[in-house]
Amino acid sequence: MLALLGSILVPLVAAGLRSVLWALAGLAGLALAAVGVWWTLAHTGALRALGAALSVTAPVAVLALYATFGMLGPALLSLGLWLLAVTAARTAPAPGRTASEQAVTEAPHAPWVLMNPRSGGGKVGRFDLVEKARAAGCRVALLDAGQDVAGLARQAVAEGADLLAVAGGDGTQALVAEVAAHHDLPFVVIPAGTRNHFALDLGLDRDDPAAALEALTHGVELRIDLGYAADRVFVNNASFGTYASVVTDPAYRDAKARTTLRTLPGLLTGEDAPRLRTRADRTYVDGLQALLVSNNPYGRAVDAAHPGRRKRLDSGLLGVVCVRVGNTAQAARLVRGPRSGGLIRLNAGVVVVEADTDTLPVGIDGEHVVLPSPVVCRSAPGALLVRVPRRRPGTPRAGGAAADWPRVARLALGRPFPDGGKDPLSGPGNGRGTCPGDGQAP
Repeated sequence: MLALLGSILVPLVAAGLRSVLWALAGLAGLALAAVGVWWTLAHTGALRALGAALSVTAPVAVLALYATFGMLGPALLSLGLWLLAVTAARTAPAPGRTASEQAVTEAPHAPWVLMNPRSGGGKVGRFDLVEKARAAGCRVALLDAGQDVAGLARQAVAEGADLLAVAGGDGTQALVAEVAAHHDLPFVVIPAGTRNHFALDLGLDRDDPAAALEALTHGVELRIDLGYAADRVFVNNASFGTYASVVTDPAYRDAKARTTLRTLPGLLTGEDAPRLRTRADRTYVDGLQALLVSNNPYGRAVDAAHPGRRKRLDSGLLGVVCVRVGNTAQAARLVRGPRSGGLIRLNAGVVVVEADTDTLPVGIDGEHVVLPSPVVCRSAPGALLVRVPRRRPGTPRAGGAAADWPRVARLALGRPFPDGGKDPLSGPGNGRGTCPGDGQAP
């Protein structure tokens, strides 16, 4: 609260009421930069080049103006204090947790591990995962190209496996996780993929995949949710609209940035631009270009490839991030944040996504599929029993959700909460998580 007050007082002390004009100049620079980014993504040729130049020159011009009139130092100090205030406000209310933990009392007798030797640029071979898994008593199956992953997992269960594990990407993890959930078997994640978002939110060390094998003998178990898009399971997210359409291009895997820049103009403003509608519980939103449905809400969402962190995986809710930017004016309004209407965030138990087509391309944990429209997404609370090492360096901490300033103020002033003295969202018995306004746009 002191940092927030300081971020307001610094420019007032430095420039008095003129600080309002300097703030407006900064917002104008941000708006012009947003317009430049929109032109860069949504157009080609000269307008794209102009947009790229504008997105760089607008903020640089504002900084130069601040420096010329002696306001650069106060502006940077004010911005730093504001960032400190927001960070503290997000971490203060309650400790983050992925899920409640239960100690493992018995090691598996017949653990089975599927490994994709091509995943993550060959992490299986680079970290000697086959030898280390066999030394830990696991039966190892190496995945061939085009092999039925789920069928292989079901065969392992039929042969007596009492634990399933995967060393591979998130798409492979999801397929085996569904089999483990169906048979209520423990599931172990070995982060041998490229990004390993699921492993990140479980707190696993993505730089040392072999450390995940400690879960076999020195582990704890977590009950976490799974997400479903129609009949397809996902551990991270299902994306609809622009991103899902981009990943359908065969060139995407080898040239992601180039392919994205080439295809985005048609997907944002051309005839191929998707127009999605969604119903998230009782909330209806239409005119969307992109939609991300996640297994539990993300603290922040930048894009489908870098969506941030989930503070917990057992809230029983889907996170929904909707993007609706159709023209230059809407792009400029993005600087207003959630009030702009261009970025809408919701939490819901069931999400229905539809369009004016019979089918919808969907990116499920980074894998492209086509599903009949409408697509019903739902959460399966506590469906998966995950076994992880007791010591995990990346266990999610508090932070990432929007700052709840009234709640933070009550904490800072030592005042009781409305229920008579306890923060209603910090207790271990609240399965709704720490996201206020469930099912509603913030």
